[in-house]
Amino acid sequence: MTFEKGLFETGPFETRLAARAAGFDQRLAMLLDPSAPGMAGVPQRLADAMRHAVTAGGKRIRPFLVVETAGVLGAGEDAPIPAALALELVHCYSLVHDDLPAMDNDELRRGKPTVWKAFDDWTAILAGDALLTMAFEQIAGPPAVVALLAKAAGAGGMVGGQCLDLEADKLG
Repeated sequence: MTFEKGLFETGPFETRLAARAAGFDQRLAMLLDPSAPGMAGVPQRLADAMRHAVTAGGKRIRPFLVVETAGVLGAGEDAPIPAALALELVHCYSLVHDDLPAMDNDELRRGKPTVWKAFDDWTAILAGDALLTMAFEQIAGPPAVVALLAKAAGAGGMVGGQCLDLEADKLG
């Protein structure tokens, strides 16, 4: 079953949640795929850290609630997807920053090393920043000025440039 088909299916809650989570995992992986348009020009280290943050698992309850609410309100099946993806990206960004040594200093999330532990704190900060701007790209859509600003400030723009600068200084 593809993500879009049967989006508003009924059935046991756990079944619907799991099916939607799998669909969102697939969509998020596509967004962060190295060949995805939004990942063009993103430094490898930053892209890897972003993927690490987003693919760590989870129930995907936030995008599930967006989709369920949209269905109750009569939205079409594709209508809630950008907002649902954006909300999950914001959530992932918040976890990356929350785990940092200057915040909660968590080394594990869902049994895996947190982004700062798997990479370092500056990469985690930049990965979180990039995920946040990617969220705005999702809800703005082309050719909105907001999408252009988010892209210029995000992983392929300012955040990516900062990553390259720090890689050269700290790693290299």
